[in-house]
Amino acid sequence: MSHLHRMLDRYRNRVVTSTTDLFAHAPYPLANTLAHQGDPGLCGPGSVTWPVIGDAAAFVGGIRALLIQAAHPEVVAGVSDHSRYREDPLGRLSRTSAYVTATSFGAMPEVAAAVAMVRAAHRPVKGESHRGRRYRAGTPALAAWVHNALTDSFLQAYQAYGPRRLSTAETDRFVLEQTAIGALLHADPMPETAAGLADWIAEHPDIGPSPGVVETVAFLRNPPLPWHVRVPYRLMVVAAAATIPPQVRRILRIRRYPGAQLLGRLTIGALRWALGSSPSWHVSLARVGAPLPPGLFKQPLPTEGPIGHDRATPESKPDAYRVAQQPAP
Repeated sequence: MSHLHRMLDRYRNRVVTSTTDLFAHAPYPLANTLAHQGDPGLCGPGSVTWPVIGDAAAFVGGIRALLIQAAHPEVVAGVSDHSRYREDPLGRLSRTSAYVTATSFGAMPEVAAAVAMVRAAHRPVKGESHRGRRYRAGTPALAAWVHNALTDSFLQAYQAYGPRRLSTAETDRFVLEQTAIGALLHADPMPETAAGLADWIAEHPDIGPSPGVVETVAFLRNPPLPWHVRVPYRLMVVAAAATIPPQVRRILRIRRYPGAQLLGRLTIGALRWALGSSPSWHVSLARVGAPLPPGLFKQPLPTEGPIGHDRATPESKPDAYRVAQQPAP
């Protein structure tokens, strides 16, 4: 191996370690997923959800969703009044990631466990916003804002920074697949087309400025992250902001910088080169015995412990694991 190849491998390993450590502050939700052989979960290997959520562009989508969610005064009041994100930002990030991972890629028992955890966490979240409106996290309208912001954000991030653009039919399929997840949290309304969803977000009558939005956006721009991930994180914030509708950006008091989408494509391209596609997508394909798309997966299968840690050996895994190691023809 040449000196250049060794340097590239060291750099790739550093990126993988730095990224996976960010999400290692909550139990990995698919630790026992290979025990549910053949269970496709809510989406399955033929879905649009698996490649969209499984791509590195989902990092930008997650940041975008948190920004957009903050544009709703009652939602951001619930976060400000009840969340420990200031004291434990990586814990909240890991728990949100675990929920998305479980509902997108998990077998049905894992989906049910993730939804039950969210419902329990939302039960005590209630209060009054700065404009005198009562809020309760579990209501269909607030659940819809949070869920729809996630769906739209993952889709818009993939369209801007993914490896290819989806067709209109594919974007609508993705949105429809995501409604099955939102229904488990009683989110309502949930638009069923990508265009309808984008309009619903941009033109929502309940969004507006609030004290909480200033604090939340300031935190999302500059959270207390390890020094070696601050630069790529901030580039992803800029990339996320570039895809937010102008009327929502005005509420959030953020701007779209020239060249932001180019920076986003370069940043996500580098992450895609280093990380490959999501190990959770990989292990879900193993669970259902589906062939692997060639060249996508670069990390070991996650099976036990925190996100990003692989403690099991191929010999200890079911036959579905070994079948899935064969690339698609």
